[in-house]
Amino acid sequence: MSRRMGFLSGLCGCLEKRGRSAGSSGGGGGGKEEDDGGELWNLFFELRALQIATNYFSELNWIGSTRFSVVYKGLMPNEGPEIMLVHEYLPNGSLDYILFEKKKFASLDWTKRFRIVTGVARGLLYLHEEAPLTIIHGGIKPSNILLDEQLNPKIADFGMARLAKMTDIDSDELDILGPYGYLAPEYLLCGDFSVKTDVFSFGILVLQIVSGRKVHDMLLGEEETDLLSSAWMLFEEGRSLDLVDPSLDDCDFDEAAMCIQLGLSCCQYSPTERPNMSSVHLMLSTGSFTLPTPRNPTSPSLFITHSRNSISDSSIDGGR
Repeated sequence: MSRRMGFLSGLCGCLEKRGRSAGSSGGGGGGKEEDDGGELWNLFFELRALQIATNYFSELNWIGSTRFSVVYKGLMPNEGPEIMLVHEYLPNGSLDYILFEKKKFASLDWTKRFRIVTGVARGLLYLHEEAPLTIIHGGIKPSNILLDEQLNPKIADFGMARLAKMTDIDSDELDILGPYGYLAPEYLLCGDFSVKTDVFSFGILVLQIVSGRKVHDMLLGEEETDLLSSAWMLFEEGRSLDLVDPSLDDCDFDEAAMCIQLGLSCCQYSPTERPNMSSVHLMLSTGSFTLPTPRNPTSPSLFITHSRNSISDSSIDGGR
């Protein structure tokens, strides 16, 4: 039996597999980390192992290309017919490790945080509006943002990605994308899945990067509250900057305030009230675009019920 795998070309690779142990591999060592969605198993491959798996990157194994990489199909020996993804090895791991394991990693300064926010926005802009076919990632969260040596972000784990041109996505066929706090309400209530689902998750991610907090945290005395509700409460009271991570020694508070308003705007209850990623990236990269003042993102009364197709169509058209 053989493992099927697809991976991005590079000098070495890191394989991600959810579920039971993938076992050892002749291509490199392995390790296990806990992730929001279950167990995340990491295996590392050297160039030689990937060359053999793809018949030295043969054209016959070529799957496709993007602006940033080439994708090949490979076969690895043993361990059963699992499908795996091998991508470029990034030494700094994922954003959640750096944000939430402060004892193990020096705190991110504001300049790096803002660069990460802008970089993720640029990546989603490409997926939603610049790729040949609109792609919905479906799993934007800190554990799926990998960081290179300079802490530049790369969006990873496309296991839930869908083409927006797919007109009949059965919610029963989609696994829960991640922890409750990252999921857009229209997906939770109706199974509606669109580019605005990614925008909602991006908004939560931005609030986490600004605050250094998890989706659920002990924020109000001894009472546990979710990050989105806390961010809105502070925004409504004119105390948005109280959300900023207190571990930051130096912070551009104008940028931080902009990011908090942006995060809340992206998390609006109705998908039609969320901005598209072109507007988001323009605001972050130039500051020349101003979003409307957000409303309470946690209020169900603001939810506008649409059919599945109307949400998808309006989201796609709004992003082009």
